[in-house]
Amino acid sequence: MAQDFERASASAVGTGETTLLTSNSDDALIGIRVTNILSSAVTCDCYIDKAGAGTDFHICKSLNIPPNSSVELIQGGAKIVMQATDILHIKSNTGSSLDVWVSYVDSIST
Repeated sequence: MAQDFERASASAVGTGETTLLTSNSDDALIGIRVTNILSSAVTCDCYIDKAGAGTDFHICKSLNIPPNSSVELIQGGAKIVMQATDILHIKSNTGSSLDVWVSYVDSIST
């Protein structure tokens, strides 16, 4: 069966909660790259709101990202499964500071 590779992105993420992906099926996150686009360090929180019910599970919390640098939040072939209505969010401690790219496999159970 062919896999349906997809992507989601956000640019200039700031202090407000930014939704990267709302799962509509069983999806597998295979990569999340977060880039600090500023010349000073920032921190970020990336988390999944389970079933959109307000219960957050952090992938990273207050992660320090050096100036003009990137971090990969999913490494070494790891995967994170999201189920229908789970929501992936990110935010920074600084306005307009992060670019984010998410790679995922859509509908892994079909």
